[in-house]
Amino acid sequence: METSWQKVNTFAMERFLLLCFMCMRSFTIAAEEERLPNRCEVCKFLTVELQAALDKTVRSKEVLEVGAVLDTGKRKRKIKYNTSETRLTEAVDNICEGILQYSVHAERPGSLRYAKGTSQTMATLKNLVHKGVNVELGLPYELWDEPSVEVSDMKKQCETMLEQYEDVVEDWYFNHQEERLERFLCETHILNSSEQGCLQEVWKGDLGFKGSKNEAAREGEAERKSHHAGEL
Repeated sequence: METSWQKVNTFAMERFLLLCFMCMRSFTIAAEEERLPNRCEVCKFLTVELQAALDKTVRSKEVLEVGAVLDTGKRKRKIKYNTSETRLTEAVDNICEGILQYSVHAERPGSLRYAKGTSQTMATLKNLVHKGVNVELGLPYELWDEPSVEVSDMKKQCETMLEQYEDVVEDWYFNHQEERLERFLCETHILNSSEQGCLQEVWKGDLGFKGSKNEAAREGEAERKSHHAGEL
């Protein structure tokens, strides 16, 4: 059970985090363009979303019939759904919309600041609001969970990148699925070697926050599954 002293310390820490956040915000607004996602980050999360979409149907046993029945009596050609163009088309359709589910976790470094779920900073600010503290971020409270400028920009870049490298994605899908999508698309075809730093960044959790070990385990497991699926 939390003691009164612990409650005081918790509240003091939250106020301190709020002060730090507001100070950081004053510096980062001026450098907003520098904080927009780079090509490495865009490619990284494009492949994450595409692989996740494909993984949803990887075990499908559906068989498609293609082609028309001719007067000669020839039957329609049958192909497996999980190797069909239809599956790829459905996975790619609106794939970049998934980027809008990401939040900016300002407390994390590099590309790790982009992740789904509420950031530690935002969770702290909301907790302060619920306790009656007046927190002013320059926009209504009901808009706090709307996609940020960074996330919206990543979604736009994702759409452009997908359009530019559509042929490469198709080549991977039909001919190179034994190779991890991130490696094939980002490392081999899109990014220069000097741009690939973010691909090595893996979230290991912030041990300074309660529950972060579980969060790290969940995210680490999800990433391992994504990588394994790409190597099938």
